[in-house]
Order: sequence, then C-alpha cells, then structure tokens
Amino acid sequence: MTTEQTAVHTTFFSIASNFALAVIKGVAGVLGNSHALIADAIESTADIFSSFLVFIGLRYSTKPADDNHPYGHGRAEPLITFMVVGFLIIAATLIVYKSIQNIRSPHELPKAWTLLVLGAIIIWKEISYRFVIAKSKITGSSSLKADAWHHRTDAITSITAFIGISIALLFGKGYESADDWAALIAAGIILYNSYLIFRPALGEIMDEQVYDDLVQKIRKIAPEVEGVLATEKCYVRKSGLKYYVDLHVTVKASLTVKKGHEIAHQLKDTLTEKLPQLGNVLIHIEPDDMA
Repeated sequence: MTTEQTAVHTTFFSIASNFALAVIKGVAGVLGNSHALIADAIESTADIFSSFLVFIGLRYSTKPADDNHPYGHGRAEPLITFMVVGFLIIAATLIVYKSIQNIRSPHELPKAWTLLVLGAIIIWKEISYRFVIAKSKITGSSSLKADAWHHRTDAITSITAFIGISIALLFGKGYESADDWAALIAAGIILYNSYLIFRPALGEIMDEQVYDDLVQKIRKIAPEVEGVLATEKCYVRKSGLKYYVDLHVTVKASLTVKKGHEIAHQLKDTLTEKLPQLGNVLIHIEPDDMA
C-alpha cells in the first residue's frame, strides 16, 4: 500500500469512528441527562465533517502535477487543516454557549450509568488517537495529524465529562451543573489543541525550515555519489505528503558541464531512491575553487 493510500484509508476509520461515537454520545447524553455528554456529541459531529474534509484534501493533494500546477497539489492539505481547525473552534464555541445556558438553568443530576459509557469512549478514543497519529508519522500528513488530535481531544473532553458527572453524583443536589463546568473546561482544551494543530500547518504554507533531520540525511547521502565533494545550501519545504529539496553541491572545477550534469542527475536519483518521501530535488552545481 502506498503512502497516499495509507493516508486515505486512515480517514475512513476516523469517519466511521466519529459517526458511531456521535450517535452513542448523543443518545446517552439525552437519556442520561448529561450535558457534558451532549457537548461531547456535538464535538464528534463536527469531527465527522472535519474527517471528511481531510479525506477530500488528501485525495486532492495527492493528484499528480499538471500544466497549471507544476509543483503538484500538495498545498491543499494544510489548507484543509485550516478548515479542520475552523470546525474545532466552532464546536468549542457551541459547547461554551450551551454550557453557560445549562449552568444558568436548574436541571436534574446525570444518570450514573453514563460513566460506563464515558469510560468505554475514553479507551476507544485513545486507541483511535494512537492508530491515526502512527499513520500520520508514516505518511508525514499534517491533516492526518490534525485528525489524530481530534481523537485525543475527544478523549480529553470525555475525561472532563467523566470527572464532572462523578462530582455531580458524589455531592448530589446543588452540584448538578458540575458536568456543565466540565464541558467548559473541555472547550478550553479544544481551543488550545486547535492552535497546536494550526501552527505546523501555517509553517508548511510559509515554507518554514523545520526539517533538520531530513537535511542531515540528505547531507549524509550526497557524498556517497561519485563526484560529489561536499554539500552547501540545503533547503527543504513540505507540500502535501512530499518534501521538496533545493541542494547546492560542490564538484571539481575541472569537470565538463556534461559531467556535472550527469552527477546532478545521479545524485537526484540516489536521494529519491533512498528517501522516498522526497518529491522533487533541484540540484545546483558549485565548482570547488569557489567553495
């Protein structure tokens, strides 16, 4: 299975998981009189749409280059990540609004059995987070990473709901709004994680130089190619699931233009073979007497 196929298939898992949990949380929240669970259901509903956006973004970003897009369509992925963050912010805002309304209005205590539902949800969402974050590391997908953090955020909000409901049940009358306060805390956590997801995607759009590990690998591989004496500048930018490299290498000044051209092609082929995550490598030849 290719990197692109792995990323796309992972989104199917997220969509199915979020849909099932949105239904379970919504039904349990209404029947169990838990506003924190209902808030959790709202977030999971937003996650369904955001996971679907991730799917669309990955499918589009992996399209091959064409005449109008010679560098490919990879920029679609961080743009989709921005939209996913937007969904998170909307979900957090809805949770805050609903929680404040519930705090102001007296209501019954939540049912004790909702804690069992939340316990199962917490375990499942943490498993989901670990699965999707592992796939995001394999594929290098920023939108998959955002999707993974949706699962982790969902687990955190479920934990706050669990604590809030436990407090309400433990202390009884007068503490009915404990799970509403828990929902407010969860909203704050969602907003904070929205920033953590947004920041790397912004760096990707701005071609931020943050791929030092990959640069070191490139510098280590390059001298293995016959004719390459050393490396100078090495810039890496990410677009979608691929990394694009601008590399300056030093060769003997006495070489012909043709030989320098052959070395550049050999180096490019070697790098893309040993580092399959690379999209395109642009190589500039420098003579050693100018190094």
